[in-house]
Amino acid sequence: MAGYSLLYLAIAALAGLTMALQGSMNSMLGKKIGIFESSLIAHLSAALIFIILILLNIRKGNIEAWKEAPWYLYLGGLLGVIITYTVIVSIPELGMAVATTAIVTAQVSTACLLDHLGAFGLEKVPFNWLKLVGVIFLAIGVRLMLVK
Repeated sequence: MAGYSLLYLAIAALAGLTMALQGSMNSMLGKKIGIFESSLIAHLSAALIFIILILLNIRKGNIEAWKEAPWYLYLGGLLGVIITYTVIVSIPELGMAVATTAIVTAQVSTACLLDHLGAFGLEKVPFNWLKLVGVIFLAIGVRLMLVK
């Protein structure tokens, strides 16, 4: 793991932890009030928090540069809606562990492709046979999680 900062690995682990919590909470809220309604509440509450943080100048950004970004970079909001919806729908049917394993496997596979292509201006990170083995093991993990 040479070259990787423990701080950023911990931050990534925190992202995974909070995604699991968020997924289970949104799924249960979806069962209580509806899928679209719970997704709306999740996104409105997130927007409200960011509006407050921006107004408090917690971190200086450059909102004026929004016109300079390519149009497709603004599809993140749409992707967020798709993510929230699919998590809310899949977790109650599959269970938290199986759904999360499938989500992570698809996420890592897609990330490998995006890294390899240097998509959206990311630094290119070549795909190699070791990463292929890792993706295969993740897929095997999904299958193993399905065993009852």
